[in-house]
Amino acid sequence: MKLLHLDASALGSHSVSRGLTAAIVAQLTGNAAGTDVIYHDLVANPLPHWTPVADANDPATVLGSQMLEEFLAADVVVVGAPMYNFSIPSQLKAWIDRITVAGKSFHYTANGPEGLAKGKRVIIASSRGGVYSEGSAAAPMDFQETYLRVLFGFLGVTDIEFVRAEGVAISEDNKAESLKTAHAAIGVVTRKAA
Repeated sequence: MKLLHLDASALGSHSVSRGLTAAIVAQLTGNAAGTDVIYHDLVANPLPHWTPVADANDPATVLGSQMLEEFLAADVVVVGAPMYNFSIPSQLKAWIDRITVAGKSFHYTANGPEGLAKGKRVIIASSRGGVYSEGSAAAPMDFQETYLRVLFGFLGVTDIEFVRAEGVAISEDNKAESLKTAHAAIGVVTRKAA
């Protein structure tokens, strides 16, 4: 199995999403001996934002092609995606812009766009200071999980799962309970892969 692991939180050791992705990857690799893991810390090593470059030898173009090939080759993609200002970190968006390439990860047809990244599984560790899940008063402000679900669906991924820790900034008790729930969800999600 080829596993691509991405972290996008700027909080380092204080990051909830980083802790969750580490737990997810540990469970998945423990369940599948011989897993090939590629890891990118998109904050420590940020990708340049996409710009049109004609030179195939440009370092940003080469790096973007590497990100795309790693994504397409992965069987499982684990993404640490904290909510920043109702959406995702710009570092994660820079990666998304490198993997969303017409003719490579999707194409247009007479019947509309078709994703070309089928057959992979995406597990997203979502962390949020407040409560934005469906049914909450703040749900209309969720441009994080809804965006990621639509984006990966557009690329052809149908197996998308979220492990969510939300309300982590409300109180220490709320954070502890949310993390307990998230870690229980990790057990369910990773057993599915076994």
